[in-house]
Amino acid sequence: MPLFRDEGVVLRTHKLGESDRIITLLTRDHGKVRAVAKGVRRTASRYGARLEPFMHADVQFFIGRALDTVTQVETLDAFAGPISRDYEKFTAGTVILEAADKIVVAEREAARPQYWLVVGALKSLATGTHAPRSILDSYLLRALAVAGYAPTFDRCAKCGSAGPLTGFSPAWGGAVCAKCRPSGSAAPGREEFALLAALLTGEWDTIDRADQRDARRVSGLVAAYCQYHLERSLRSLPLAESIAPTSGDKNT
Repeated sequence: MPLFRDEGVVLRTHKLGESDRIITLLTRDHGKVRAVAKGVRRTASRYGARLEPFMHADVQFFIGRALDTVTQVETLDAFAGPISRDYEKFTAGTVILEAADKIVVAEREAARPQYWLVVGALKSLATGTHAPRSILDSYLLRALAVAGYAPTFDRCAKCGSAGPLTGFSPAWGGAVCAKCRPSGSAAPGREEFALLAALLTGEWDTIDRADQRDARRVSGLVAAYCQYHLERSLRSLPLAESIAPTSGDKNT
């Protein structure tokens, strides 16, 4: 039979008929895959809970003409439980899944680093390693960088000068100097630029020590950068505004 097997993260699901679902997964080796999971909405389903958003699973597919069909599922990481029980984690995780769904297209090789970014972000959320909003902001910047929209925070994104950097322009690609700064653009301080750079490179010591006011302003800049370069809105992103930027349960 025409079968293939791959690891994947469930991004979203849709009802199909009375008992089936269409599952969208971001897989390690096959990019984004849409497949029918038959009977998963029945109470007696063997693997319905393994195919919910946030779940990380090893899945076998039967190749179909329009849609593939899920034939086997083995859980690798049950991220859904700890993420769904916490509002801040759930909200941040929902934005991550929606962003991944919009960023990733059909190219398999290009999707692989995006897959690992999503797995890493969900693992951090589930374990409470860092603040949920910080995990979200770092994921968004890194996912956009992998997709070809890497921002610049250490020199002017337009002219390349070392500064002083006085503005932030999503259209130009990040930090801009006084000469290149568009009118009406945001004016982050030195600490905010340092935090943006840390989020992009994953310097968590710097991120976890950030001032809450700086972190909240930086979250707004990340959201603006993401919305501009995706060229479409993330419906779940406004919900993330309620997340405290430096809260977390890493010490609990």
